[in-house]
Amino acid sequence: MKRNVDILVLSDLHLGTFGCKARELNRYLASVEPGMVILNGDIFDMWNFKKRYFPETHMRVVKQIIRFSERVPVYYITGNHDEALRRYAEFSMGNLHLVNQLELRIDGKRYWFFHGDIFDASMSYAKWLAKLGGWSYDMLIATNNVVNSVLQAFGQPRMSFSKRIKNSVKKAVKYISDFEETAAEVGIEKGFDYVVCGHIHQPQQRTVKVGSESIEYMNSGDWIENLSALEFEQGEWNLYTYDAEEFAEQEIIDRWSALLRRVPA
Repeated sequence: MKRNVDILVLSDLHLGTFGCKARELNRYLASVEPGMVILNGDIFDMWNFKKRYFPETHMRVVKQIIRFSERVPVYYITGNHDEALRRYAEFSMGNLHLVNQLELRIDGKRYWFFHGDIFDASMSYAKWLAKLGGWSYDMLIATNNVVNSVLQAFGQPRMSFSKRIKNSVKKAVKYISDFEETAAEVGIEKGFDYVVCGHIHQPQQRTVKVGSESIEYMNSGDWIENLSALEFEQGEWNLYTYDAEEFAEQEIIDRWSALLRRVPA
């Protein structure tokens, strides 16, 4: 049975890369019935996109998003990895809207949704280095997947050295740029009650105080390692994290389906 969610916020899917956990994302998307969807940047990874790599599971994610747009509003906010779309901002097709940022009023509160790369020092001052880092990280994810396949074959637990490296890099960027504090400060200056970002792949939901004022800061995380989303239902925000046990039965079905597809007719 699907869960009703008033607003669903996703970011940093990085479709078209080895790191995207599209299989898990498909299971999650199939389990919810949102009243609005906000895609907060880096949905497609155009920096590391390869024509030869866009598997069926990635296409299924796209199809699920399109199906959502047939029933409810879907806002696609551009990020740095899909920045090529920024020139087409304000384009709409039915319920699907392409924007660079989004302002909404929800339950009387003012919200500012944007990807957040404008506050990242590595984007502002060394874009070429950020792109190189993205490519290197994608290769690291691919290597990690091979290592985990071998570990699982020998009955050993999975490991994620890529996450450890990624987190250390992002923490360094956050320390230099004070990403969350800057987003909060700008949000307060603009008179918002909530500021909602993606980009740094760190799911978060907290109150940030700046002097005598405060603002609610939220980050929807990513679907590479944290597998997280923001859900708004019955007047409350919750940070969702994918639970493999919740979808254990569906995983078995997916594996059998994949095996059957490989059997010659």
